[in-house]
Amino acid sequence: KKDEEKKDDDDVEVSDADEEDDDKKKKKTKTIKEKKVEWEVVNQTKAIWLRAPKDLKKDEYNNFFKSLTKEFDDPLDVIHFSAEGEIEFKAILFVPKKAPYDMFDKLQTKQTNLKLYVRRVFISDEFDDLMPRYLSFIRGVVDSEDLPLNVSREMLQQSRVLKVIKKKLVSKALEMIKRLSEAEEKAVEAMSSEEEEAEEEAKKEAEGKKEEEEKKEGEKKEDD
Repeated sequence: KKDEEKKDDDDVEVSDADEEDDDKKKKKTKTIKEKKVEWEVVNQTKAIWLRAPKDLKKDEYNNFFKSLTKEFDDPLDVIHFSAEGEIEFKAILFVPKKAPYDMFDKLQTKQTNLKLYVRRVFISDEFDDLMPRYLSFIRGVVDSEDLPLNVSREMLQQSRVLKVIKKKLVSKALEMIKRLSEAEEKAVEAMSSEEEEAEEEAKKEAEGKKEEEEKKEGEKKEDD
């Protein structure tokens, strides 16, 4: 009987289909879907005041001034600087070609000539604490590293940081005005010098003509 059972086992055939089913069961895996989020930087332009002055061209300053002030003329002068040390900030100041038409009509209103940023975040442009009234025609931007982002006007009025920034801004603004004044004086001197030279040449030319005429008259008398 045992020999018969063994023989029956030997006679059992395993089909290829059964083997494939076994392989599928072994190879069956679970597919997991993953979602990937890709961020795209829309504005890759670095703020102009964060760039080194040596890397900027005059046209870039002019275009920035026009976009800042909505004016059509280029500025008379520009100064781009950064303060480092205990208090850090960067600034660009402009002297416009023309004074604002309503410059003297805004004595009782907030000045909007300078835009204040704190770590590249715009805070406000309505401050009387960044520039005195007599320099209200100066335009530009200031970006501080030391002021808090949730700064208020009340805090600004008592801020030691703002007082230091204001002092530096006034100094740089006056430096620009002095530079323009000296350039104008040199231009006037050069113009005066040119006028004097032209006047001297005209005198010499007139004297030469007079001598020539006198010489001709003398020769004519001798002939007579």
